[in-house]
Amino acid sequence: MTLLLHKGAEPATIEQLAMIPLPQETRTYKPVGHDALANMLSSMAGNLLPEFELVNTQFGLARDGAKMFGVHTFKNGDSALGLSIGFRNSYDRSLSVGIAVGASVFVCDNLMLTGDLTVLRKHTSNVHADIDSLALSAIYRSRSAFNQIKEDSETMKQVPMSDDEAYRTIGLIYGRGIINPRQIPVVKKEWLEPSHDAFEERNLWSFYNAVTESLKSSPPQSIMERHLAIHKQLTNHVAA
Repeated sequence: MTLLLHKGAEPATIEQLAMIPLPQETRTYKPVGHDALANMLSSMAGNLLPEFELVNTQFGLARDGAKMFGVHTFKNGDSALGLSIGFRNSYDRSLSVGIAVGASVFVCDNLMLTGDLTVLRKHTSNVHADIDSLALSAIYRSRSAFNQIKEDSETMKQVPMSDDEAYRTIGLIYGRGIINPRQIPVVKKEWLEPSHDAFEERNLWSFYNAVTESLKSSPPQSIMERHLAIHKQLTNHVAA
């Protein structure tokens, strides 16, 4: 996923994550390092998903490193989609550790998440054991989430969408807080003039990718929820 990032956020490397000082530990709060979370997830996924190869990792930081969002993308064979694990963390206690799973579209690096955001409720003395359990649960679900998005993509390709339907849906997802005002013209442009030939067809899959292109500029604290929300919204559209 190419993180365009909203104003005030910036991309980072794993080395830069490691350089950000951890906040002070207290009796009731034990911080989790951004880099420790990223490394633990990539290592655990490597062990639990042996048929997948880690091909890309990206991070976004906000508030001088206090908030972090990351994505690990894994490839299996020549599929047009890769399995993705999205995760977040904060040093200012504004966000608990969160993990979600889904897929990335290789041609455009668009991220798609499905299911639920698994969130660590408390940063207590047992935080690392709790995160291990959280990560195991998410990674065990990742295969089924990846396969679900592959199925959803094929279904969405069979659902035609007119310009008027696209415009109405843009208004709906704006009203529901999935995209913000700055992202509306991005969705419209990507729908009318796709950056990639794969999305020239006028169908729901092309519209989905227009939306996920715009979501690349979402802030780290809400990007995962917005991706989960748009997937739910558009799969409900198919079911309707």
